[in-house]
Amino acid sequence: MWKQWRAVVLGAIFVVCLMTAALFYENGQSVTTNGEAKVEAEQTGPKYVALTFDDGPRAETTSVLLEGLQQRGVKATFFLIGEQIPGNEWLVQWMAESGHQIGSHTFTHLRIQGSNQDTVLQEINKTEVLLTSILGEGKYWLRPPYGLIDEKQKKLIKTPMVYWSIDPEDWKTLNTSQIVEHVCSRVENGDIILLHDFYPTSVEAALQIVDRLQDKGYEFVTVEELLWLSGTQPQAGKLYRNAWEER
Repeated sequence: MWKQWRAVVLGAIFVVCLMTAALFYENGQSVTTNGEAKVEAEQTGPKYVALTFDDGPRAETTSVLLEGLQQRGVKATFFLIGEQIPGNEWLVQWMAESGHQIGSHTFTHLRIQGSNQDTVLQEINKTEVLLTSILGEGKYWLRPPYGLIDEKQKKLIKTPMVYWSIDPEDWKTLNTSQIVEHVCSRVENGDIILLHDFYPTSVEAALQIVDRLQDKGYEFVTVEELLWLSGTQPQAGKLYRNAWEER
């Protein structure tokens, strides 16, 4: 009799285990080899990221990038150095006509942090004057060179500012595959990715990143669109590192 009851009990336990395992998998959970439950959270809904490019425009590389982005239906954000613009006005117009966001990276790539107020304002104003002469009046958001700006200086800025949440240091490695792997292995919904359209390796990396992330369901938008889509209302003098967080 005991053997019969033991068989019944063991059978019941086995059925319960099977049902529990089924529930785990149904809820997107699995069990690791060491027996610990691991929740595999799946991203639901659209995933948005913003590609940003500094230090342009440069005819040889920016033109290749714009062509590649256009073929992929992707919009990005360009932070331009003022002294790079003369002679490259056609690239700035191409950016605008393609729906890209255009911002300022100062006139000479000035390190704003530690600079005096007049110099900072002059650097920003000179670039905005150039952009206005090409594109008309608009709000040209600022990316401070090196991402550095004093708290007091933030009060001088009349537009939102943009930092980043992913930086593969493409200017240092000059290695396309390393740049691509760095970005694609770290990217999350709402990220702002920093690249430079000044280097051929970065341009090629950017297009490969787009291809890989589009296959994973990511959509590429401008920084301004990224913030609005995430429910963040951009404010002047604020420095944004991703879709939700300030720096």
